[in-house]
Amino acid sequence: MLFFRKRAEMPSAADALPGRATPLPTAERHFINGNPLKGPYPPGIETIVLGLGCFWGAERKFWQLPEGVFVTAVGYAAGFTPNPTYEEVCSGLTGHNEVVLVAYDPAVLPLESLLKTFFESHDPTQGYRQGNDTGTQYRSGIYTMSEAQAATAHAVRESYGRALAEQGYGAITTEIAPLEAFYFAEDYHQQYLAKNPAGYCGLGGTGVSCPVGLGAGTAAA
Repeated sequence: MLFFRKRAEMPSAADALPGRATPLPTAERHFINGNPLKGPYPPGIETIVLGLGCFWGAERKFWQLPEGVFVTAVGYAAGFTPNPTYEEVCSGLTGHNEVVLVAYDPAVLPLESLLKTFFESHDPTQGYRQGNDTGTQYRSGIYTMSEAQAATAHAVRESYGRALAEQGYGAITTEIAPLEAFYFAEDYHQQYLAKNPAGYCGLGGTGVSCPVGLGAGTAAA
């Protein structure tokens, strides 16, 4: 049962599964709001890709925000295998992370506020796991589309790291990197917990507030 073994380390590019040239079939529209999953998105909408554990529960954290999110979608990023399947990602042999693409309006929902939800929705100090979910696909990650997004992500991570340290937590393991590719997950994974309200969600935050905004520096110092 190769695909259900959990690896404790990232594979190399040479060891990764070969994948395929054709994208996996997925949903056309968001199950909840009907917006196009793959776009086109309206003018002014920006995207960012976030990994914070099992993507079923992670996606729900963002579609439940009261305003500013145009669409969410789950998929795979930050690995080597092109167009991987869910089973391949779970094998640990693709290098991918289970992630959520969030298309948002920064005029309504500033990136700092979005990242506050991201950090407070999981424990970003756990390395290759979230709670009982273990494997490289459950690592904490922020995959950015611009230098401005990256700068904000680094600032918020640093601020939250100080807040966590004050409460006795270890160092944040959240990786921040430019997004190289995002592969949409299979149809049945999209908005999974809206389709299956009693479905599994293993996410749990630390209970430590993530300071953002003008007071972040002093609040976390």
